[in-house]
Amino acid sequence: MRYAYHRQVAGVVCGALLGVGLGVSGTGAQAWAEETPKAAVQNNMDVGLEYTLTVDGAVVDTTEGKPAFHYIQGKGQIIPGLERQLVGLHIGDAKEITVTPEEGYGKFDPAAIVEVPKEQLPKDMTPAVGMALRGVNPDGKNFRAMVHEVKEKTVVLDLNHPLAGKTLNFKVKVVGIAPASAS
Repeated sequence: MRYAYHRQVAGVVCGALLGVGLGVSGTGAQAWAEETPKAAVQNNMDVGLEYTLTVDGAVVDTTEGKPAFHYIQGKGQIIPGLERQLVGLHIGDAKEITVTPEEGYGKFDPAAIVEVPKEQLPKDMTPAVGMALRGVNPDGKNFRAMVHEVKEKTVVLDLNHPLAGKTLNFKVKVVGIAPASAS
């Protein structure tokens, strides 16, 4: 079920990149700093981060000019390599973090390149190279794919996460830490 992981993760990250369905707050981090100044990032803490993600020197995602990103530490809401390296940081701490493909979105998997008949695509769709597609697999799981190649009767899709096989470089600053709410 390696592809299930890629399909699940495709919907998870990038502005999007770090989390799924997480709320953000532009004012929450300030209130947290006053309430819990000595708190450290640990499991079951609601963590507010400012971050910039680069891959091969190019900015892929950032919170610059946006509210801080929030997630619950230890719940697997962000990629494992980033979550692991945030443990122990305090409000105000800044850190540069490198995440390998194995602890990010996995290695690029050539077997995740699949060829499907055009008839399986919606009738009103004209596939083009680089087009992002979303769908539901036979198991009922959502997935994303990128059109890799368009042939006469088929379309070649890449089911890898767009950042699979990439080393991720984060610059992070912890701007808030508070116990996660029970809800």
